[in-house]
Amino acid sequence: MPTIDPDRVMGDLRRMAEFGRYKTGVHRPTYSNDDMAARHWLAGRMADAGLEPEIDGIGNVIGRGQGRGPRVLTGSHTESQNHAGWLDGPLGVIYGLEAARAIGADPAFAGMVVDVGAWADEEGHFGHFMGSRSFCGELAEAEIDAAEDRTRGTRMRDALAEAGLAGRPRAPLDPQRYLAYVEAHIEQGDWLEASGLGVGIVTSIVGIWQFQATFEGVQNHAGTTRMAVRKDAGVALARLCCDIERRFPEVAGERSVWTTGRITLFPGAPSIIPGRAEMLFQIRDADPETLLRLERSLFELAAAADEAGPCRVSVQALRKSTPAVMDARVQAALEGAAERHAPGRHTRMPSGAGHDAQVFAKHMPAGMLFVPSIGGISHHWSEDTSEADILTGAQVFVSAVADLLATAS
Repeated sequence: MPTIDPDRVMGDLRRMAEFGRYKTGVHRPTYSNDDMAARHWLAGRMADAGLEPEIDGIGNVIGRGQGRGPRVLTGSHTESQNHAGWLDGPLGVIYGLEAARAIGADPAFAGMVVDVGAWADEEGHFGHFMGSRSFCGELAEAEIDAAEDRTRGTRMRDALAEAGLAGRPRAPLDPQRYLAYVEAHIEQGDWLEASGLGVGIVTSIVGIWQFQATFEGVQNHAGTTRMAVRKDAGVALARLCCDIERRFPEVAGERSVWTTGRITLFPGAPSIIPGRAEMLFQIRDADPETLLRLERSLFELAAAADEAGPCRVSVQALRKSTPAVMDARVQAALEGAAERHAPGRHTRMPSGAGHDAQVFAKHMPAGMLFVPSIGGISHHWSEDTSEADILTGAQVFVSAVADLLATAS
């Protein structure tokens, strides 16, 4: 069975963390200078591993093996959230690279191939899984034309040009090439750590449903308008938030989560009663029926608030992603490898965060492995995972990929 080189795994992860280092994490937004430097470094490491690297027109870094035997596709992403962690994304890319190296060096797996991808903009600086959707043929040119960076307002076309990617073709997926897609990631939550476990085998990836609630009141002077006659849109918004917190636990699933991510009051001045308010609201669950139940409750609460007044209340659905179920055969391979290398320290679990694997799951069998996040912290520069858990996860990942290849040979 192929074995990992611990120094090589940790060395690559630590080298990747030097690109855009920020405190103990990284700041490496999509197509930034640090992001592109990391992509070019990764392409070089792929070449060192005997893969044929390509950086395509959306920024995907793809390393392809040259064997004629069974093939598995692995990957994740290398850009980061702003001022975030060093493992979110790179862990899965380096695990895939190590699988290609370890399996390629084992004579028992001669001719078998592990391809590795670093999919651009998984973190959503410009859009929604832009790199993996491009590779899978789901991203239209018009969407690229319309995309802008969510914090700076930079047009995606301009960013691609500045990164030296303009005019390059976007690489297409050949789904017939692969047995499966396998991805590794830090958990980004505390379930594994709190349970004393070292490996999670992902059963499904949640659907994420995003809504905007709008509240229309009457803007007026904060000092002269009597409380009895006010139509304060901000108060109406706060009341709906409280109603949600009371109702949702009654209809939610065991792992349902919901978040009011942004509240905006207009005009937002201390001496003016808000005449309009908006909130972005998100629900997540792996069960479609639970998502529907939560959505119905949201609309019922909004309708009741609108009827009761004094403000008008409306809700609009902005985006709904479908939960993705991970392939049973890939789950079994991951679980078998986990039992060999982390006996009694693994579990099956859903993913509460979105990942590129949910895009690939629509086109081929897909699966995911999790390793613990210390304190459940992610999307922050203090994110971390112990070296022991990183290396255990790497060996489980490599063994599972090898098992998938061996059973198909």
